[in-house]
Amino acid sequence: MNSSPNLSTKRPSKQGGSKDLSVRAKFERLGLTSPEALILHLPIRYEDETQIQPIASLRAGVSAQVEGVVIRSDVLQKPRRQLTAVLRDETAEINLRWLTFYPSQLNQMQAGKRWRVRGEVRGGMYGYEFVHPRISVPDAPLSVSLTPVYPTTDGLSQPSLRKAIAQALSSANLDDTLPNKLIHQLNLLPFDEAIRLLHAPPADANAQSLMEHEHPAWIRIKFDELLAQQLSLAAAREARQSKRANPFKAIRTSKSLVERLKQTLPFTLTDAQQRVCDEISADLARTFPMYRLLQGDVGSGKTIVAALAALQAIENGAQVALMAPTEILAEQHFLKLSAWCEPLGVRVFWLAGSVSARARREALEAIRSGEAKLIVGTQALIQEGVDFASLGLIIVDEQHRFGVAQRLTLSRKGEADEDVLHSRSEVVPHQLTMSATPIPRTLAMTFYADLEVSSIDQLPPGRTPVITKLIASDRRGELIEHIAQAVAKGQQTYWVCPLVEESETLDLQTAVDTHQELSQALVGMRVGLVHGRLHANEKAQVMQDFRAGLIHVLVATTVIEVGVDVPNASLMVIEHAERFGLAQLHQLRGRVGRGALQSVCVLLYQTPLSMIARQRLRAMYETQDGFEISQRDLDLRGPGELLGARQSGMALLRFADLATDSALVRMAREVAIELRKESPDIVKRHLNRWMRGREDYLRS
Repeated sequence: MNSSPNLSTKRPSKQGGSKDLSVRAKFERLGLTSPEALILHLPIRYEDETQIQPIASLRAGVSAQVEGVVIRSDVLQKPRRQLTAVLRDETAEINLRWLTFYPSQLNQMQAGKRWRVRGEVRGGMYGYEFVHPRISVPDAPLSVSLTPVYPTTDGLSQPSLRKAIAQALSSANLDDTLPNKLIHQLNLLPFDEAIRLLHAPPADANAQSLMEHEHPAWIRIKFDELLAQQLSLAAAREARQSKRANPFKAIRTSKSLVERLKQTLPFTLTDAQQRVCDEISADLARTFPMYRLLQGDVGSGKTIVAALAALQAIENGAQVALMAPTEILAEQHFLKLSAWCEPLGVRVFWLAGSVSARARREALEAIRSGEAKLIVGTQALIQEGVDFASLGLIIVDEQHRFGVAQRLTLSRKGEADEDVLHSRSEVVPHQLTMSATPIPRTLAMTFYADLEVSSIDQLPPGRTPVITKLIASDRRGELIEHIAQAVAKGQQTYWVCPLVEESETLDLQTAVDTHQELSQALVGMRVGLVHGRLHANEKAQVMQDFRAGLIHVLVATTVIEVGVDVPNASLMVIEHAERFGLAQLHQLRGRVGRGALQSVCVLLYQTPLSMIARQRLRAMYETQDGFEISQRDLDLRGPGELLGARQSGMALLRFADLATDSALVRMAREVAIELRKESPDIVKRHLNRWMRGREDYLRS
């Protein structure tokens, strides 16, 4: 069997060798290196070449195939050089147009020549037209099946793909990975039948159900893909549980660090916080690594839960590292943890890009020696030269904003070999990831099925709901007047913009311009500016001044999206709210409503609004429940935004759609559990067909 599709394994000749290698490289770019890979390279759409349609029956927006005679053609010079022609059959005429063309095409379009023409019908200035249609000889036998159109890459034609896939279908193993009994029980098509139908649907197949992935053949393929994913995630969980971690037992005396911190807090943990603390504490006491996601709405109190977990590990002699994606967020954690832990005798160390060379040297030495028990920082924690003495717990905040490689690098800094009963055994740190973007249930069942999930589904008492208002940008002046009145009463305001400086392609009010505008309009009031391009020390100073009340209005980009906690800030204005994602809008709204004042979030939008922007803004207006918002975000934009870089560029799901296939997800999950118990040979066959080395992406 050839290792690459449609390519000879013989030594290339001097004349054709480079061409063969070039074609091979294009197939490899698509990951098509075997017949098994080719049969799973499924069409993105179909064209109906099984019939000739009368020109009079055509409708705009529909792909069609017609046959007729060229009655005239012309090369127009204005408004740009283009080739036009008119094709006539027995019923009507249609225009043909090429914006770029070759002499051979001009010759084809001579009056009197007869052609078969295919393309998408468009409404033109002078009636219906085909733009850049495909031309073939008339009177050729019609196709007996719908013509598949495949995902491709530059220089790899559809005929080449179709030929390679047809060869693969005759040589690849199409045996079913699932037993007949299960196929009948689940009312699924056999794999062989589903694959052959999708690559060559009969002329009478329901084209709409094929295009919308609702055909029984697509149902079988989507189920198989989801089942493979569930099996792989279960294997990843099992592999983690086979590794060894140092157990950190909870110390239940009043003198323990955990209990002493609880006694000094000016608030009592909510029932939800206490529940997740207990879940994490139990995980830390086990001899295999914890891999838990702590999710909770904005302001639900995740940081104190992380602090209590850290102290449990520290009491057992371990080091703890907390990594956040931005310096502003990392500094917020550093300040909170320092205030809580240092009175208990636990010094918190800080490591970020902005620290001085001397402070960095001191921190690195303390980390290396084990003196530093709790270290907070940014990606500086994973740089070369940061060596931990006994890293036992990793806490990653806003984990979806880190790539797979970054999270793995931090984890590996805590891996070590220990002598256990005279044998060498890998010791892996426990890992707690945190997210203020709650994961919808369907997403949790698929991409997070290998994690334990703890949810803080209760806000601390006293938090007043934030009022959300939608205001068109032409009322900007009224809004600025309202801000002046609020500042005069001692309140503070955030004003968030999507860009830092003027963009040539997007007409958006920028942070720099807004800062200048508000500074001029709000006489006697101090307006600050913070964005990602500022030096870290400058950002830190601006944020410190805002917390201290020295800055009345803070103009910012989304660097303040998470972690910033200023109780006196009671008004959040989000400029061009229609440009932000739902999760991001919810995060920004969560920056206010942290004090006793009634807080307001103004979504300042510019008309006209797209349908999706309208749905986003409506969702923000209708609910403050982060779990509901994350579900609507999934429905609107798919899983990519919520997962972030977790998959390291890998397609999340090629065929299944989490917004519409939740029933299939549940079915695949149940079958995966049963197969892992009863049929390991089936599991192996199924994973071999579908995953082929991709499991590592899911395990990270």
